Amino acid sequence: MYSVRAFAVVALAPAGLIGLAAIFGGGWIWAAFIYMTLGVWSLDRIAGTDNDTEDATDTGTDTDGGAAAGPAVAEAPGPAADRLSVALALSHFALLALTVGALARGGQGLAPWLALFWTAGMFFGQVSNSNAHELIHRSDRRLFALGKWVYISLLFGHHTSAHLKVHHRFAATRDDPNSARAGESFYAFAPRAWRGSFRKGYAAERADIIRRGTGGATPYVAYVLGGLGFLLAAGLGFGAAGVAVYLGLAAHAQAQLLLSDYVQHYGLVRRIGADGRPEPIGPAHSWNSARRFSALLMLNAPRHSDHHAHPGRRFPRLVLPPADAAPRLPASLPVMAMVALYPPRWRRMMDRPLDAWNGTEGEPA
Repeated sequence: MYSVRAFAVVALAPAGLIGLAAIFGGGWIWAAFIYMTLGVWSLDRIAGTDNDTEDATDTGTDTDGGAAAGPAVAEAPGPAADRLSVALALSHFALLALTVGALARGGQGLAPWLALFWTAGMFFGQVSNSNAHELIHRSDRRLFALGKWVYISLLFGHHTSAHLKVHHRFAATRDDPNSARAGESFYAFAPRAWRGSFRKGYAAERADIIRRGTGGATPYVAYVLGGLGFLLAAGLGFGAAGVAVYLGLAAHAQAQLLLSDYVQHYGLVRRIGADGRPEPIGPAHSWNSARRFSALLMLNAPRHSDHHAHPGRRFPRLVLPPADAAPRLPASLPVMAMVALYPPRWRRMMDRPLDAWNGTEGEPA
């Protein structure tokens, strides 16, 4: 189990670099770009992987729900983890304003402009998304609201409802729009997941209102009006160029989020029982990565099986299941997300591990 300090160093470092890149440009742009691309890849290889059993020794109490399954850390992770999440969320809003402004003003030259755009979008899609995901699972309404507004600022507010009320219930089934099917390309998955999660999240919110009998509007009012408010702010602050850049960054970040969804449940299916209900979700229904550095960067998002088993467990306590209990990705989550953009290469890398996991390797198609 990693300390909260380790997560803070790895996840806040690119925020600082991107902020300096947006303000001063020049070499800071390339430093930020290298950190989020070659740096993460290299440091993942240097840091290595977690072994299968290192997190399976602690039997202490897990304050975030469930029994702890990893060695105890000196500091209880709850308050420190929440402080880091707040810091990352506030950094997100500051970076969004700084990068939209810097890109709208231009003047960097084409290559630096593209590098800053790409780097900021990756940060928003990989770090801000992971952090917002963490926050919307908190019972503290202030933390939940902070995560919701991070998603709204990326014009993806509906993910708050869809993730909590649809994905966690139906992951690895046909009823979950954010679970990719075997053989489905990312380009077929992404529009289906976006539209499906928007509709099903709204339906789930309406069903909850009807069941409670309270009446009133769904959170989708805040999702839509909040997104329009951010667009208006971009236009007032930086003109038409600001709106265009903002839309581009939001689309880039959304693509990163959808790539994570695509990778983490690709081809895995829960069996449907005689009663028509899916089996309980277990470690076998999520892909995991054992790479250490990218786990720190993405707040343990690659330890996805344990998150589904314990949705309320804070990120420092998420554990890596043994390789015989949950499928492992052939490479880190960020690398596999990039590979997913090239479907032939994706199929070459994933078909064999998927078939082996499902016990169908060698069977005729």
